[in-house]
Amino acid sequence: MQVTEEDGGKLNAFAREPRMVVMEEGERRGPGSRRLLIAAAVLVPLLVLLAAGISN
Repeated sequence: MQVTEEDGGKLNAFAREPRMVVMEEGERRGPGSRRLLIAAAVLVPLLVLLAAGISN
């Protein structure tokens, strides 16, 4: 962790984050990303309908 000291003497600790991976244009996503997107598109409306049904 990187630790810095503020003007008032307080210490701030910053987490070490992993490096970013930049996708090049035209690079395909993983095979599960399409399935995840479809599952989310189905699950969100179902949860909205369930919440509406419970609140009535």
